[in-house]
Amino acid sequence: MAGETASVQEVTDLAVGGMTCAACVKRVEKKLAKLDGVSASVNLATGRARVHHPPEVLPEQLVAAVEQAGYTAALPQPAEERRRDSDDDAGTEAQQERNRLTVTLLLAVPVLVLSMVPAWQFRNWQWLCFVLAAPVVVWGAWPFHQRAARALRHSASTMDTLVSLGVVASFAWSCYALFLGGAGDPGMRMPFSLVPMSSDGVAHIYLEAAVGVPLFVLAGRYLEARARRGTGAALRSLAELAAKEVAVRDGTGERRIPIEDLRVGQIFVVRPGERVATDGTVAEGSSAVDLSLVTGESEPAEVGPGTAVIGGSVNVGGLLAVRATAVGADTRLARITHLVTEAQAGKARAQRLADKVAGVFVPVVLTLAATVLGFWLGAGADPQAAITASVAVLVVACPCALGLATPTALMAATGRGAQLGVLVSGPQALEGLQHIDVVVLDKTGTLTSGHMSVARVTAAPGGIGEERAIRLAGAVEQGSEHPLGQAVMAYARRTAPDGMLPDVTGFAALPGRGVRANVDGRLVEVLAPDDGLPDPLDKALSAAETAAHTPVVVRVDGVTEALIEVGDVLRPGSYRAVDRLRRLGVRPVLATGDREAPARAVAAALRIDDVHARCTPEDKARLIRELREEGYRVAVVGDGVNDAAALAGADLGIAMGTGTDVAIGAADVTLVRGDIDALADAVRLSRSTLATIRVNLLWAFGYNAVTVPLAMVGLLNPMLAAAAMSVSSLLVVGNSLRLRAWRPSPARSRPSASPAARATW
Repeated sequence: MAGETASVQEVTDLAVGGMTCAACVKRVEKKLAKLDGVSASVNLATGRARVHHPPEVLPEQLVAAVEQAGYTAALPQPAEERRRDSDDDAGTEAQQERNRLTVTLLLAVPVLVLSMVPAWQFRNWQWLCFVLAAPVVVWGAWPFHQRAARALRHSASTMDTLVSLGVVASFAWSCYALFLGGAGDPGMRMPFSLVPMSSDGVAHIYLEAAVGVPLFVLAGRYLEARARRGTGAALRSLAELAAKEVAVRDGTGERRIPIEDLRVGQIFVVRPGERVATDGTVAEGSSAVDLSLVTGESEPAEVGPGTAVIGGSVNVGGLLAVRATAVGADTRLARITHLVTEAQAGKARAQRLADKVAGVFVPVVLTLAATVLGFWLGAGADPQAAITASVAVLVVACPCALGLATPTALMAATGRGAQLGVLVSGPQALEGLQHIDVVVLDKTGTLTSGHMSVARVTAAPGGIGEERAIRLAGAVEQGSEHPLGQAVMAYARRTAPDGMLPDVTGFAALPGRGVRANVDGRLVEVLAPDDGLPDPLDKALSAAETAAHTPVVVRVDGVTEALIEVGDVLRPGSYRAVDRLRRLGVRPVLATGDREAPARAVAAALRIDDVHARCTPEDKARLIRELREEGYRVAVVGDGVNDAAALAGADLGIAMGTGTDVAIGAADVTLVRGDIDALADAVRLSRSTLATIRVNLLWAFGYNAVTVPLAMVGLLNPMLAAAAMSVSSLLVVGNSLRLRAWRPSPARSRPSASPAARATW
């Protein structure tokens, strides 16, 4: 039944405004959960709610539920409109926050200075402070009063409740002291102390606390918002890669149209320096394309007719005409953006615990503050000291840091991962990466390139040489449609200085043997090897058989000049990737549907001991199940449809970005640029992220564990409490921001390996 319910659930994202702490998050989630069949996950750092609900629950009902909780909510908008409105709203809100903070600062600084430096206290100084403090208490702290009142109407309490009560209590006591307690005497002097003091017959004023609390909290909120905006920089940079207009070709020439009007099959033009508007295939022209902003690939890729290109990449060479193959939400860039957004909307296990704590934290603090006030008064303490201790408890016990500890780290990490070409589907995937101890690797398309390539060329001694032999062989293979011939031709063109091969005459295919043709007046044959090869070529033939490569020989005018090995070669980073995983404590296992010989050859090259060849999709899924039953936490890396079941059944599924959509859809992590070496980077990033979250939560819990008791026993001034509360949030966000600068380990010199491994590099 649960599965049926889940299958008809819809997902709606809401922009939620007015949240200030983890207690707000918990309240919104609980309010939404009261609707039948609705569950929600609210992210304080992004201000977004991901709501799962039945179709009969309309989005308007979700908005109404959030508003009933005392917050604002808005339904999703089209991407472009949402980005524009978001930027406008963010700019307006930031300006208002700056204005409020600036005015509060100008009014509060004189009050703080006069209250803290007794030598500067002139006649009637306290009345000047009162006049300056009143606007701060009313207007400067108005957002806190407003949100506290809204929460009170809904029988709730949040961090704003604590701040508002602290400000009002400090100012109210100061008013009492000025008008009724003798502090209004023109010649009154008040010493400053870091802890509350007895009044000595004259009630002390705490105007510095009344202005210091909103000042420090406003300053902390402003800096915190700027820092939190920084954690989403990667997502915004992805959005900025999307083109706004595109130049398309039609029967009348070229015309520019909005990117939304582009359709699959249309041909568009990409000039040097422009971004490729959408995914497509090059129809005309050749150039180099910079993929670094999309896939993290550092080297520009050469493209020509028939080559696939990715939307958002930059044309750094010649003019290209590209046929669109995907538009809108189907493009690679859109899928990347969607994955990053999904990841940042989720919650890690640690954050769910923090939210539960924060849900009861504010009511507990209010109870503690009331208890402290009653205890001090009941013990016969000075009323001023009792009220001050109670106010300090209210101010210092803010759960802001608790609410920000995990989401800011996740935002920074997922954004940084996207920049490096590693996409995680959510916090659970990031946590899973940290704990894997076995990784099951597919061979074809994952560890190897997935297509036939020239692995090695061995020239006969005293002959025409390797370069000349491969050039002649490539020329002959221009007339062949066999995959082996195509691989030889592609390699010859790639290694030729000008990329051109000689013309041939008299081409003939020799069924079951090879091909031959006349090149530059010489008879050139590319054939299957036979007995009687020269000694170096005979050794090369044995090595090719060991590596499960297909060998062909090149004969020129009847003389054997070279042996060419063709096969599915290892990706350049495969050896280093497996070696790094092993160093991280992750055991590699090779599982492939290929034959035993090539599987063993690849395993030997990469020093993988556990090999499973001729695996069907069912065999791979069974292997995963057996490993998990043995107690291992298993990750699977694959790229094909046959890997989908194993990817979905593992503790963590990892897809190559160059693989099929089915594999990517079943995976928890996608390596965008198709580089297996990025897997080790992903594991290290996840471990750094989880370590950062642990430090954040330790600080957030530890801060309250230390400061609340100090405030309860009267050892913490309310103004210092406000400063400490703001600093705690900034430290948490600042610690998370370090992940934006996280870097993978630098490339090292490749370790020595077996001859088979060296042959595939």
